[in-house]
Amino acid sequence: MILVFGSLNVDLLVPVGRLPSPGETVLGGDYGLLPGGKGANQALAARRAGAMVAMAGAVGTDAFAEVALARLRDAGVDLDLVRRTARPTGCAAIMVGADGENLIAVASGANHDARAADIPDAVLRPQTLVLCQMEVPAEESWSLLRRAHQAGCRTMLNLAPATPLDPEVLGLLDILVANEGEAATLAAAPATVAARLGVGLIVTRGAAGVIAYRRDGSRLDTPALAINPVDTTGAGDTFTGVLAAGLDADLSLADAMRCGSAAAGLACLGPGAQNAMPDQAAISAAVLRLPRARPSLRRECAGIPRVPRGTGGA
Repeated sequence: MILVFGSLNVDLLVPVGRLPSPGETVLGGDYGLLPGGKGANQALAARRAGAMVAMAGAVGTDAFAEVALARLRDAGVDLDLVRRTARPTGCAAIMVGADGENLIAVASGANHDARAADIPDAVLRPQTLVLCQMEVPAEESWSLLRRAHQAGCRTMLNLAPATPLDPEVLGLLDILVANEGEAATLAAAPATVAARLGVGLIVTRGAAGVIAYRRDGSRLDTPALAINPVDTTGAGDTFTGVLAAGLDADLSLADAMRCGSAAAGLACLGPGAQNAMPDQAAISAAVLRLPRARPSLRRECAGIPRVPRGTGGA
C-alpha cells in the first residue's frame, strides 16, 4: 500500500497565449476549476497505475473541498485520513502558455493544518510505502518520515517546492525525487546526496528524460516519451506517483522509472494535472514507445496489481 501525506488543492487554470512578464497583464481563455495539489495528484497517479492508495492531509469545510476530494474518492483512494479544518481548502492559480509551460502560485490554506499525528502507527507497516512532498509543513513530513523509517516502511520524498534539507532527513529516505532546478538547491553533488539515501536520488529533466543516481554509485538513464505537449502541469507528480506504484508492486527501479517516464509524457497531452493522468493500460502501451523499450516491460507495467475501487471517508 502507498500512503501519501501531502497537499490537496483546487487549481484555477487559465490558458494564455504566452506567460506574462513581471508587472504585465495578459488576457486568457475560459478558466477551469480542477482538483490538484501535489499530494492529491501523486495519490491519483499511483491509484490509476493500479496501486492501493491512502491519502492523508487536510481540506476546509468550503465548497472547494468537494472539488479537491471527488476525483480521489471516485478512483478508490482511501480518504479516511483527510481531516477538515477551519482554514479554506488550498488553491493554486495556474497560467498555461500556448507552448504548454506554466506559471503557478499556491495559497496553501488548510494544507497548513496537515498533521502527522493524525496517522496511526497501525498504518505504518513494512509493506507500506510512504510518499511526501513539500506543500504541507515540513516538520510534519519529517515527523512522519521518522516514524515510517523506524517502522520499516519504504520512504519517498518529492522535493517540490524545493527547500534546504537537513542531512538527518536524507538518512530517513529511500528515494528522493527532484527536477533539475530542485536538485540544484541540494547542498551536495547528486552522487554525494545519493550515497546518503537508502536507494538513490532521481532527477527529472522534462524532455531530456530522467536520471537515477544510486546509492552504490551507479547511474540509470531513462528517456522521455516523444510528444508535443499541451500542458505540462502535473507531469512531475504523475511520474512520482507512477514510480511509487511500480516500486510498491516490486518492479525494479529501472522498470518503475520507465513506467513513470511514459506516464509523465502522457500526462502532458491534456489540460490540467489530474484530468490528463493515464491509466494502467495506457502506461503499459506507452512504455513500448520509449527508446530501447523491452517487450517484457508491457508485462511488467501491466503487473502493477489492480485493486477494487472503494470509497474513503472525509
